[in-house]
Amino acid sequence: MHHPHVEAPDIARNVDKLLAEHCTGLLSMKDAIAILRERTGTERSDADLAGLITKKAAYLGVAVISDAH
Repeated sequence: MHHPHVEAPDIARNVDKLLAEHCTGLLSMKDAIAILRERTGTERSDADLAGLITKKAAYLGVAVISDAH
């Protein structure tokens, strides 16, 4: 079995921490992804990270603003 890239940090745990820090205000998806990349060095796609953030934010009741183009 081939594992092309294994990340040391736990992305889900970092998303939880990020959302907990912003639970009383609004957080843009663009900013959330940038913060996660800075903290973890992840190479996951923006879409993958956005999906994880969206799912966890909905569960925790945190408002995340979608950055429309």
